[in-house]
Amino acid sequence: MDQTIQCYHAALIKFGINNQGFVYMTAIMTAITYENRKQQLVDFLQTNNDKGQIRLGKETSNLFRERTKSEAPKLDVRQFNHVLNVDREQGYVEVEGMTPFSTLVDACLKEGVMPTVVPQLKSITIGGATTGCGIESSSFKYGLVHETVREIEILLADGTTVLATPDNEFKDLFFGFPNSYGTLGYALKLKVKTVPIKPYVHIQHQKFTGPEKYFAAMNEACNLTDEYDFVDGVIFSPDEMYLSTGQFVAEAPYTSDYTYKKIYYKSIRERDEDYLTTHDYIWRWDTDWFWCSKNMLAQNPLVRRIYGKRRLNSVFYTKIMRWDSKWGLMTLVNDILGTNSESVIQDVELPVSQAIEFFKFYFEHIKITPVWVCPTRPYNKDAKFDLYQMNANSLYVNFGFWDVMRTGESSPEGHFNKLIEQRVQELGGNKSLYSDSYYDKETFWQIYDHASYSALKQKYDPKGLLKDIYTKCVLRG
Repeated sequence: MDQTIQCYHAALIKFGINNQGFVYMTAIMTAITYENRKQQLVDFLQTNNDKGQIRLGKETSNLFRERTKSEAPKLDVRQFNHVLNVDREQGYVEVEGMTPFSTLVDACLKEGVMPTVVPQLKSITIGGATTGCGIESSSFKYGLVHETVREIEILLADGTTVLATPDNEFKDLFFGFPNSYGTLGYALKLKVKTVPIKPYVHIQHQKFTGPEKYFAAMNEACNLTDEYDFVDGVIFSPDEMYLSTGQFVAEAPYTSDYTYKKIYYKSIRERDEDYLTTHDYIWRWDTDWFWCSKNMLAQNPLVRRIYGKRRLNSVFYTKIMRWDSKWGLMTLVNDILGTNSESVIQDVELPVSQAIEFFKFYFEHIKITPVWVCPTRPYNKDAKFDLYQMNANSLYVNFGFWDVMRTGESSPEGHFNKLIEQRVQELGGNKSLYSDSYYDKETFWQIYDHASYSALKQKYDPKGLLKDIYTKCVLRG
């Protein structure tokens, strides 16, 4: 039986005036309330730490891998979803770990700032993006989400809490936490870097017909950090790809709306430039979950109207995906049609010097299109994150591709995903662990620094109350 706890909260009301002169009010959780709710979690863990491995109890998840069911006690962290403080002058926001970025962004925009890196989907939480390596088009300037974090208050499996920073006694946990996926502890509160914004973003789309010039242009754009605020791109085929650059601007001659009838990724092929409000730019991919809404028939104009604007978002699509996972509708369809299918939902990062080689491999073996392309580089060259290491002097290119491979021939389980893992490893890249992984144990620990992880596990979870990362991410524990 699931074991949960109940949390109650109160709020202070903060009044202010935004950039357009409108009065607004924001509910900000008091520190006392946060401490009280934190104590409830501590009490729960200390009461249940002899009842087997603990699991996280929450309403949403952006993990795209099946997990085995468990009767282990569940830690209910659903109430840790509040923005505590936005300090515009000091350039940071204090926020609870289960806060979705939709809530975090709204609170920050009212203060004229935004979190430095905001992943593409509203349903992603700040804690999840920190422990799971989030990315977006500002990452060429600021790195991955965890590189924008100044400190993390982490709840350990035994019920103790530690405040981890880059230079205190828990710095080993601070640098070991990203890519640990809740196997070392849970992020209850974070202090995250913010940057000032302007009301609009001016986007320019440049078309290329070959990967050589494309990745060279992307590399060049990423060196213009004073000129561009955002850089990403989309590959539609081996000979059609677009580089998109964005700049904050104070005024716009018009603004496009991709929150209902129009679809952002289709606009990239149709226009050389565009203007969006900063809010709509941040969430430009969410309405159609990039382009994955087609799998929910949401790009059909009639179905789109039936869904309505309120349901066109990643939160709703995730619910559909979970429903299908539970009832196996698509599996039944494939069986009837006699096709073999394999879910290929991956984000991989390659050094830009190897981007062309991966591009060639991809269009020989995978061929899912479109492909999202997003550059990133380490923000602090002196920082070393144990479980997601990157060359401090290299620009990396993230390839994001998410669909189902359907073939008429049978193949071993995970065939295409294994090909991707092998090629990424050969080219010196990294693969995110939010989706299916098929590494054997030896290979996995060669990539993800077994020595450092084991030392952290022994220090911060000596009783093994949380599953280890190989069990959780590869064996789907």
